[in-house]
This record gives sequence, C-alpha cells and structure tokens, in this order.
Amino acid sequence: MTLDTAALRHLLGSPDAPHVVDVRTPAEFESVRIPGARNVPLDLLREHAAELRDRLDERTVLVCRSGARAEQAARTLADAGLPGLRVLSGGVAAWQADGAPVLTGRPRWDLERQVRLVAGSIVLTSVLASTIVPRAKWAAGAIGGGLTFAALSNTCAMGTALSKLPYNRGPRTGIADVRAALHATGG
Repeated sequence: MTLDTAALRHLLGSPDAPHVVDVRTPAEFESVRIPGARNVPLDLLREHAAELRDRLDERTVLVCRSGARAEQAARTLADAGLPGLRVLSGGVAAWQADGAPVLTGRPRWDLERQVRLVAGSIVLTSVLASTIVPRAKWAAGAIGGGLTFAALSNTCAMGTALSKLPYNRGPRTGIADVRAALHATGG
C-alpha cells in the first residue's frame, strides 16, 4: 500500500505518528533523511526480517530514494508475517520535491546515479575499445541486458554491488543499532 507525501506529513503530525523506516544505505541515509526516520538498510532488513517483524507494526511507513527498495522491503516483511506496511510513494525524492522538511548531512551520490555513471562508462569504453578490438562491443550489450533485466525485475545487481563499497557504507549499521533505534521510538 502506498502513501503520498501529504498523507505522511499529516500522519507524522498526529498523536499516533507512524514509525518511518528508511531502507537506503547508511551513506544515503546520512546525506538526507526524513526527520525521525530510522535507518534499516535493505540488506540488513532481509537478513533479520523475522526479528524486525516483532519490532514493527502496521503503522510503519517504509521509505527509500524512489520507492523501489521500500517496495522490496514491504514484500520481504510481508513474507515474514507483517503484511500491509505502507510505502512512501516516490520516496525521499518526492518528499524533498514536495518541500517537506529533511535533515541533511554530507552530500553523496545516490546509488541510482552511481549505477548510471558505471553503466555509462562501461558502455562508452566498450564502444571506443571496439574500434580496436571488435569483440569489446559485447560488454556494452551485456550492460544493456543487465539494465533491461533490472528494469523488468525492479532489482539492480550493479546497485547492490556498489552499495557494498566503503564510500556507500557510511556509519556501520548493525542489527543491535537497529534494535536500539526502534526501541527508542517505541518499536
């Protein structure tokens, strides 16, 4: 179930405000976030879904940059026995575009931008290299195939790989940190 930014703003001002769980990488979360949101990176959420099921409830709203990873998190938690969680439509990008308040830290490139840079660089390099080594063009084809699969499956292997780089890790977030953060907000 999706929720638009106006509805989330209204809910956050209510006495029974929802828990906002941001499933982006710690580095993305550190750069810009919704006030009061707690960071539970998607890979950590997948690994500890059963435990998190017991700490979250139907008031929880899942967010990411655009909504895709939050949808994946909602499916993971539904499979773990917590169906019906809401996802912020358009994610933090829509939240910011709507002029809603955000907390900012050190600016970083989001994962989608990094994927475009790496994929574009590989395609450009392989096309240029194919003038000398004709078989190099197949690298461009492989990237095109990977991007097509990513769009059709709403997953991104390159984004997952890039999220593991030290630049994207930010402060280390472990399950103990998540437990403490959720406990502090009543989760």
